[in-house]
Amino acid sequence: MQTPGADALKPAWLQGQPYQAGYYTGIGHSRKDGANNYVQMAKKRALDDLVSQIKVTVASTSVLSTFENNQKFREEYEQIVKTTAADEIEEFELVGAWEDVNSYWVYYRLSIARYQQIKEEQKRNATILATDFFLKGKAAEEEGQLLEGIGYYFQAFRSIEKYLGEAIRVTLHDREILLVNEIYASIQRILQEIRLEISPAQLTVNRRLAQSQTDVTVRAVYRDNTPVKGLPLKAVFEKGGGIVFPEYITNEAGEARVLITRIDAMDSEQRIGVTIDVDRLSAGSTSPVYALVATTLRLPRAHVLMKIQRPVVYLTSLEQSFGSTNDQEQIANRLKSLLVSNGFEFTHNKGVADLWLDVHADSRKGSVSGSIYITHLSGVIRVMAVNDGTEIYTTTLDGVKGYGLDYTRSSADAYNKALEVVEGERLKEMLSAVLQ
Repeated sequence: MQTPGADALKPAWLQGQPYQAGYYTGIGHSRKDGANNYVQMAKKRALDDLVSQIKVTVASTSVLSTFENNQKFREEYEQIVKTTAADEIEEFELVGAWEDVNSYWVYYRLSIARYQQIKEEQKRNATILATDFFLKGKAAEEEGQLLEGIGYYFQAFRSIEKYLGEAIRVTLHDREILLVNEIYASIQRILQEIRLEISPAQLTVNRRLAQSQTDVTVRAVYRDNTPVKGLPLKAVFEKGGGIVFPEYITNEAGEARVLITRIDAMDSEQRIGVTIDVDRLSAGSTSPVYALVATTLRLPRAHVLMKIQRPVVYLTSLEQSFGSTNDQEQIANRLKSLLVSNGFEFTHNKGVADLWLDVHADSRKGSVSGSIYITHLSGVIRVMAVNDGTEIYTTTLDGVKGYGLDYTRSSADAYNKALEVVEGERLKEMLSAVLQ
């Protein structure tokens, strides 16, 4: 609790928003609740307050003005610049700090003139470095080394990405250019020189991939049809879902084989897209500005459309209680229902099936404890490939106990508990094994 008259003891900068001509100012506050380092928290909030006063301007001739939906892009860019500025800001001064029993306040300021001086110096250095990379990229491109050239352009971009909103002019070979605009345009120009071809563009695939031919090849070529070797590519499911190996590098022929290892979604049509992996092509830049700008690049893309066939299952079962066949095949029927809901079909004709699902289960009498009868259930569930008899998946049901007022009821309880086991991890294991 503050003592009476504590407000009168507060410094002037806490009794009204401070303003000092020629300075950015910021005040931060933190509670002393024992849950954090209140001094560091107050400092962070003060610097955030200070940075919020720094204006981010976007020149009408900057590269940002060339992007579609540039208003939204500008807002995101300005937010990134302000957020990163708080981490990079230099030479701020502590003006004062004050605390009472419950709270802590801190006051910082930053000279506007000194801030501008530092930023101009940083921009000059970045411009020199970016210009050097840009010229190396130009030289490589003129020699026909397009991937080497785009690598240099990306390095130039990283050197100057903090200044995308500015119109940075440099003179090269007696010609004045907007440096950032030229770097971006050069990256985009080389990307447009590349074409991706995929073969086959459409194929029929059984969800059980072992039953299907999934040989898909993507080829990268330049406009003159020469192969693009060493090009990083990435593949993703654009429609549907499953597992496709994500990263590739084209070989001497400009080719890469797309590896589809699993199809999880039940859509009758699914699509995989392959495009240039600009993150790897740019040597893995991780800055938020780069990530934002990368979304504006127009990349060559190829697609493979997959017509999905449902795996067909032939089911046999023998479910018993104390050696006698049950009227209802509970485990088999539940498995059938679960597999149908996961995109499988069932048939009575083994000759047209892809898979053979066989279920055996039996219960045996156990001990009697007072009025409670105990039954033990055991069973085996197998999945085999019909074409060659290969066993794909096997699991056992052991130690499943049922309880009841007589053996009939305890056997029914054991079967119900076995269903819970089947519906849990066993179903996931079975699907994982079958759909490989």
